[in-house]
Amino acid sequence: MALWFAWLVALTAVAVAAYAAVLLVRNRPVDNPLFYAASALELLLIVQTVAGCIALANTSRDVEGVTFVGYLLTCVLIPPAAVIWGVSEKSRWGTGVVVVGMLTVAVLVARLVQLWSGHA
Repeated sequence: MALWFAWLVALTAVAVAAYAAVLLVRNRPVDNPLFYAASALELLLIVQTVAGCIALANTSRDVEGVTFVGYLLTCVLIPPAAVIWGVSEKSRWGTGVVVVGMLTVAVLVARLVQLWSGHA
C-alpha cells in the first residue's frame, strides 16, 4: 500500500470535514460543492481499496488481512452513507453527520497505515 496515497486520502477527508464544519457553523445544509468533494473523496477511497487489496495479496508482511480489508471497505461505505443522511436531514445536524463521517474516514485511514506498517 502506498503510504503517501493513504495520507493524501486522510488529508482529503479532513479537508472535506473542514468544509462541512464551515457549513455547520453557518447553519447551512449539504450543498453541491460538499457533495462533489465527498464524491472526489469516494473515488480516492475506491482507488485505495483496489490498490490496498492488490498490495495485500502481493506482500510478505505480517498484516491481518481480514481486518485490513474490513477497514478498506468500511472507508468506502462511510462517505455515501454520511452524505445521504446529511441530505435527508434538513437541519444543520445533517451537515454535522457529514463532518463526523469524514473525520471517521480520516481516522480509519490512519489506522490502515498503522496496520500496514506493522503497528498493531
